[in-house]
Amino acid sequence: MRQYGNKVQNEIYQGKVCPSIPFRFEELEQRAREKLADGPYYYVAGGAGGEETMRANRDSLDRWQIVPRMLNNVEQRDLEVTLFGETYSSPLMLAPIGVQSIVHSEGELASARAAASMNVPFIASSASTYSLEEIAAVMGDAPRWFQLYWSSDPEIAASMLGRAEASGYSAIVVTLDAPMMAWRESDLENTYLPFLSGEGVGNYVSDPVFRSRLKHPPESDPKAAALLWAKVFGNARLTWADLSFLREHTTLPILLKGILHPEDAKLAVDHGIDGIIVSNHGGRQVDGAIGALDSLPLISNAVNGKIPVLFDSGIRRGADVVKALALGASSVLLGRPYMYGLTLAGEEGVKEVIRNVMADLDLTLALSGQSSISGLDPSLLIHVDDLQRKIDRKHNLQV
Repeated sequence: MRQYGNKVQNEIYQGKVCPSIPFRFEELEQRAREKLADGPYYYVAGGAGGEETMRANRDSLDRWQIVPRMLNNVEQRDLEVTLFGETYSSPLMLAPIGVQSIVHSEGELASARAAASMNVPFIASSASTYSLEEIAAVMGDAPRWFQLYWSSDPEIAASMLGRAEASGYSAIVVTLDAPMMAWRESDLENTYLPFLSGEGVGNYVSDPVFRSRLKHPPESDPKAAALLWAKVFGNARLTWADLSFLREHTTLPILLKGILHPEDAKLAVDHGIDGIIVSNHGGRQVDGAIGALDSLPLISNAVNGKIPVLFDSGIRRGADVVKALALGASSVLLGRPYMYGLTLAGEEGVKEVIRNVMADLDLTLALSGQSSISGLDPSLLIHVDDLQRKIDRKHNLQV
């Protein structure tokens, strides 16, 4: 990974690679919009309610600004990170996104292959169209984690945990902020919920416990399977005391995804959780919630280095990654950008999104005067509110 950004840049300028997707995120999103029907597009691109939280995610990233340092010898950069005893070549991971088949026929299989080829961990969703075993099969020994939507049927949840461990997944990501679907206006307008038509239920229809709950196999009665899925998908009764159930059914590291409040971060530590992912589900669950990056330093301070804190929601470019890492994230999850890459060019599109963000990250790191991910800290950044206060204070002193 040494001088990764320079190498990618030179290959592009010299015409050694022919990009299949746009470099600019905004154009990537627009091209995906042109290709997809309203239902699939807005299911990926949309958010909860008036989408205030989606805007807050980007606003919070914009409010934190990098203050580059000079003369620091940044010829060689080190992007490596270590999590749970495993060393990864960069801090990037592919976020768990369900129903990827709505944008490309190969769905999660294409994204997983792309992640494996780029040596980026892939977090497979419970809500994937292809089963976790099928995803594992195309990844070989490449790093992968499994994201659990904690079913209201505990035996189904336990079964999925066991299947993930048996299939070579090395961590469990438990999503807490989606025990039910949020009020998503675009999806309601389009009457679009792909699960009811058999998309995104691959882990359920292949699960022995789920299948045992049906009178007839899902292949012969898909409607009954869809109705059962709707009944058991989420679990709104969970409390902190229920976390012991996870420990009873897996030996893998457990991370809680969807933590935004520092008191919840402290509770996670108190309950022996191995890691936290600061996330507001990309703005898809609670409208009017705090921007994820504004929550990150609060969580980092509350955890105080006791467990890794990862970051998700709003990442678009390398500078976003640098900001999140400087504010305490150990690693960063990439979401919608790779879904748009998948839409436009399948596996190759996902690979190019990863390559572009990684190259941008490497160059931004160097141009900020930093030579390693491990050396990033809040001193690299300033918040615009703090900057304005300094300006106002200086002005008042002069007056």
